[in-house]
Amino acid sequence: MNLFRIISRIDLKNEFVVKGFHLEGWRKVGDPLTLANNYYDNNIDEIFFIDSVASLFSREKIIDILKNVCREIFIPITIGGGIKNLNDVNDLFNFGADKVAINTAAILEPDFIKKIANVYGSQAVIVSIQAKKNYKNSWDVFIDSARENTKIDVFEWVKKAERLGAGELLITSIDNEGCGNGFDTELCRKVKSITNLPIIIGGGFGDSNHIAAIKDYNLSGASIASAFHYNKISPKTLKNQIEKIGFKIR
Repeated sequence: MNLFRIISRIDLKNEFVVKGFHLEGWRKVGDPLTLANNYYDNNIDEIFFIDSVASLFSREKIIDILKNVCREIFIPITIGGGIKNLNDVNDLFNFGADKVAINTAAILEPDFIKKIANVYGSQAVIVSIQAKKNYKNSWDVFIDSARENTKIDVFEWVKKAERLGAGELLITSIDNEGCGNGFDTELCRKVKSITNLPIIIGGGFGDSNHIAAIKDYNLSGASIASAFHYNKISPKTLKNQIEKIGFKIR
C-alpha cells in the first residue's frame, strides 16, 4: 500500500472560505489563513485551495492568500480554479504553489495538460474531475464548478488525461459532495481499474469508516472539506484512526 495522504480542500470565494452541497449553494465558513494554519498544526499532509469564482478579482485574492499561506505553512499547496494558460500556472508557482489542479481549461483545451507537464513535469499537474452519475449508470464530466455537463464520459476522459501527461487525478463525486455519507466507491473502483495514475477521492467524507471503505483501492489520498471546517474531526485524529486499521500514512 502506498502512503495515504489526508488533504484539506479549501474552497474560496474571494477572500472567504466557502462550503456547499453538491458543489453549489456556497456559504461562508471562515478565513483561509486561519483554517490552513489550524490544519497545518494538526498534521494535514497537503492543502488544496480551489477558487470557486475564478474571476480576475478572485485571482488577485488567491495570489494574496497563497503568498501569506506560504510564509507560515510548509507542506504541498495545490491551487485550482480559473487557471487558463501557462502564464497563470507560472504566476502560481512563483508565489509558492507546488501543484495546480485543472478542470474546465483541460476540457476546453486538452493539450493544456501536456503543456504544463512539458514545462513543469507531470507531478505538477492534477486533473480535477467533477463527476455525476447519469441515467445510463455511468458518469459525466462537469465543468465550471459543476454547473455545466460536458456529456463527456468520465472513464474516457481519465484515459485521455493520462495519455496527455497528467500526474494525478482528483475525482470528486458531485452526488456525494457535502453530504457526509461516504465516498462514491463504485466510481472510485471503476476509475482505479482503468488507470495507473495516483487517485485522490473527494466528495462525501463523514468519518473514518468512509476511509476504511476504500482501503483496498490503493488510492493516494482523500480530499476533505466539511468535516474539518465544522470541527467534526481533526486531521491528526483522523490519521491516528486510519493508521490503526492498516493505512500507511505520512
